Amino acid sequence: MKKVILALLLFATISSIQAQTKEELKALKKEKTDSIAALKAKEDAIQAEIDALPGWRLKATGTIGGSVSGFNNWYAKSSPNSSVGNFGINVNAFADLIEEKYFWKNAMNVNIGWVKFDDKDDPDDSDDYEVATDVFNISSLYGYKVSKKFAVSALMEYRSTLVENFNNPGFLDLGVGGTWIPLPELTVVIHPANYNFVFSSGDATYDSTFGAKVVADYTNSFGGLNVKSNLSIFLSYEGSNFSNYTWTNSFSYTVWKSLGVGFDFGLRKNHQEALNYALIDDPDATFDTVDNDLQSFWLIGLNITLD
Repeated sequence: MKKVILALLLFATISSIQAQTKEELKALKKEKTDSIAALKAKEDAIQAEIDALPGWRLKATGTIGGSVSGFNNWYAKSSPNSSVGNFGINVNAFADLIEEKYFWKNAMNVNIGWVKFDDKDDPDDSDDYEVATDVFNISSLYGYKVSKKFAVSALMEYRSTLVENFNNPGFLDLGVGGTWIPLPELTVVIHPANYNFVFSSGDATYDSTFGAKVVADYTNSFGGLNVKSNLSIFLSYEGSNFSNYTWTNSFSYTVWKSLGVGFDFGLRKNHQEALNYALIDDPDATFDTVDNDLQSFWLIGLNITLD
C-alpha cells in the first residue's frame, strides 16, 4: 500500500513540475513574442522616417510564370501527340524623387506572355511560341506642391505593345492639372486639360482627341505582401467611343529574402481598339456595330523583388 501511495505522490509531483514548466515556457514565449513585436514596431517607425526623407525611391518587382507538358499516344485527346507550353513575365518598376517643394514620379509596367501548342501529327502546325499577352506602359508625373497634399502637375503617359506591333497603336497622354496625395501610398491625378495622341500605321482607324485624364496609383507593403495598383482613365470630350481605361494590379508575397509568389492581372476597355480589330474581318464595322468588350490578362508565378 505504501508503494502505491508513494507512486501516486511521485506521479503528482512530476505532473505538477511539468505543468509549472509548461506555464513558464508559455510565459517566456509570450514575453519573447511581445519583445519581437515591439522591435518590429520600432523598425517600422524608423523605416517610415527614412521613407519621409527627401530623395529618390527605387523599386522593381517581377513575376515569372510558366508550364510545359507533352503527350505521346494519349488517345483521349483530339491531338494525341502534342506538346504544350506557356511562359509569361511581368515587371513593375518605379523611380520617385520626393523633395520638400516638388516630386517627380516615374513608373514602368511590362507584361509579356507566350503560348505554344504543337500538334506533332500535323506537319503544317506551328511549333513556335506565339505572343499571347503584350503590355508596355511608362509614365512620368511632375508636381509642384502648393500644400502638403496637393500639387499642380504635368503628366506624360505612354501605352503600347512591346514585342508585336510596337506603337501600332500607341497611346500618348500629355496633360496638366492637379495631383492629390491623401496618403503617402496613394496618388490621385486629375488633369482636365489632356490630349490623347494615338499613333498607328496602315489602314488602322484611330483618332487623337482632347479630354480629361484621371489616374489613381496605390503602392504599399504589408509585412511580406507588396501591393501595386494603377488605374488610368482617359475621358474624351468627343464622346465615350474615344475614351479608354486600363487597370493593372500586382500582388507579391515574399517567402525568402527577395523571392516569393506573385499574382498580376489587368483590365482594359478601348472602343477604338475593338473597332480596329473588327475591321480585319468586317470592313463595314462601326462603333455602333462593335461591342466594346472588356480586355483582361493575368499571371501567377515566381516573384522577385529588388529595392
